[in-house]
Amino acid sequence: MDTTTQPVTVQATIHAPVAEVWNKWNAPEHITQWCFASDDWHAPHSENDVRVGGEIKTTMAAKDGSFSFEFGGTYTEVEENRYLAYTLGDGRKVSVLFEQEGDGTKVTETFDPENTHPVDFQQAGWQAILDNFKKYAEA
Repeated sequence: MDTTTQPVTVQATIHAPVAEVWNKWNAPEHITQWCFASDDWHAPHSENDVRVGGEIKTTMAAKDGSFSFEFGGTYTEVEENRYLAYTLGDGRKVSVLFEQEGDGTKVTETFDPENTHPVDFQQAGWQAILDNFKKYAEA
């Protein structure tokens, strides 16, 4: 990985209590409902073992069947209802902070960008997924 690349952060405030947001973020039956960036994609499968050394695996796929990929990593830190950190298969790091903010929960996700796509493209994609999560979690 190019170590000169700075981590990228995306954020959203969800109007729901932290424990509810944490559950919708981590339970596979919820992950499959929100873990995609646009309506022409979906997440047909997810597994999530939320503990240090546990793995998260989510299949993201175009609904027309033209493309799919596995998104996944291994947890390095887990603090229930507060913080997650994991390492992706290619060694990049991801962290997610859940903070109570008034009657809502601020979710801050930070990730190491990959070197294939422009950083602003990656940030927009991760933000779109987080925005989709917000929409789902508040529904």
